Amino acid sequence: MIIGRMCSAHIVTVNVVYQIRPGYFQDTAIDKRPVNGPVEITELGLVGDQQLSRGHGGLDKAVYAYAAEDAEWWASELDREIPSGMFGENLRTSGLDVSGALIGERWAVGDDALFEVRMPRTPCENLSQRMSIEQFHHRFNSTGRVGALLKVLAQGTISAEDRIVVEERPNHGVTVADLATGPDASQMRGLLDSGIPLAKSVRAKAHRTVGDPRRSWS
Repeated sequence: MIIGRMCSAHIVTVNVVYQIRPGYFQDTAIDKRPVNGPVEITELGLVGDQQLSRGHGGLDKAVYAYAAEDAEWWASELDREIPSGMFGENLRTSGLDVSGALIGERWAVGDDALFEVRMPRTPCENLSQRMSIEQFHHRFNSTGRVGALLKVLAQGTISAEDRIVVEERPNHGVTVADLATGPDASQMRGLLDSGIPLAKSVRAKAHRTVGDPRRSWS
């Protein structure tokens, strides 16, 4: 479904790694903080950022977006501030339901960057350590307010205050939050039948959920 309309969504901050910290199992680049000026986007993410483990980064996890509205919900829930980059996100957005975005949804940002929503962020122990709350990563995931991992379809530069335009939304109805909290078989069948290109891990999860283990590797 082509949308091609402007909306009030925009980037609040662009965040890259501030310093490498000791993680739960190994060093982590979760400490991300806002930077000034235009930031270049390549197919592997933001110039100046880092991912340190095989479970992070790559074409399907190049950029991590998190909504200011979800951060504000957590701030109220935890009675503490959640500054930009606290969850390790590259983009803090406003006016966009990031966790409610559909898998395969496409966002145009600024003048030339184009992103595709690929999957939810899967939190690990490093997030709990970052928040100083034991097992927080499980709590974080259970809410569905996990933010979205994005693929870079068109490279460019982005800055704080750049407008975000939702250019295309698929018709399958499966959101980032659905994938994080456990979609049912009918949802996953709809995702498979939609014909949109899926990340390998998402396609495998869909086949497992619909009971097709023979194709869970594809």
